[in-house]
Amino acid sequence: MLFRFFFRGTNGQDTLADLIKQAHQKGLMVIPWFEFGFMTPETSELALNRPQWLTQKRDGSRTSIRVAGEVAWLNPFRPEVQQFITNLVLEVVTKYDVDGIQFDDHISLPRDFGYDPYTVNLYRQETRKAPPSNPKDPEWVKWRADKITAFIVRLNQAVKARKPNAIFAVSPNYYDFAYKLQLQDWLAWVRQDAVDELVVQVYRPNLRSFVEKIARPEMREVQQKISTGVGIMAGLRNKPMPMHLIQSQAGAAKSRGLGVIFFYYESLWEKAQEKPQQRQAGFKNLFPNPALRARI
Repeated sequence: MLFRFFFRGTNGQDTLADLIKQAHQKGLMVIPWFEFGFMTPETSELALNRPQWLTQKRDGSRTSIRVAGEVAWLNPFRPEVQQFITNLVLEVVTKYDVDGIQFDDHISLPRDFGYDPYTVNLYRQETRKAPPSNPKDPEWVKWRADKITAFIVRLNQAVKARKPNAIFAVSPNYYDFAYKLQLQDWLAWVRQDAVDELVVQVYRPNLRSFVEKIARPEMREVQQKISTGVGIMAGLRNKPMPMHLIQSQAGAAKSRGLGVIFFYYESLWEKAQEKPQQRQAGFKNLFPNPALRARI
């Protein structure tokens, strides 16, 4: 591998292997989350050693502001980058007894990027014209989104070749945002059988906007094909989410046959307005019966 990082526990153990062992003993599934996708800190070892792997905006700048701070983006159109991501995923799938993998909304590219020399030349070769100066140009958006879709299809096939029963899951934003702003055409991914489970991030501060997003036609379409759920914001460190709103959103999702997932763990009952006992009781009322899924 190009870059090796070994994270060990306090007793020198392989933390992922240890987690998998203990989880499986309790009947839990383990699906590692590849959160960063094509995103990387500009000062990371990867970015510093492979600057040609980064893409850029039309003005030449190479970073954008995300929740993780100021970050750069690996060029998803470069074969070397695609192979690097593939190798990382296959290493986890092959070396560990994981039940699947999951990608976040960062297995994508902000639409302002793609003006690096490599991508510009590739676009010229395939279309006989220069990339539009407007990053929102529909043809330019589709060309880049289609390239990412093709990679996801190949990545899914590579994972299934190593572990046929591995769950290939993605957790994108709602479709209009994902496609138009992040070039992440997850609806095409599902239609091309490249996704087994979909968890759409619907982090909304009120019930009305939440329902608007989960009632969209693309949600109904994918729900007919694969396991589909929605991510509900359980709160942030500086912005707690009241339990009654969490319950209302979860109820709205469940009434439409959608699964629910909560982000993030620390705010389930520790960083909240209500006492931990009240929060735990509230979640227990939402799920009075255990949800069991046998490992395949």
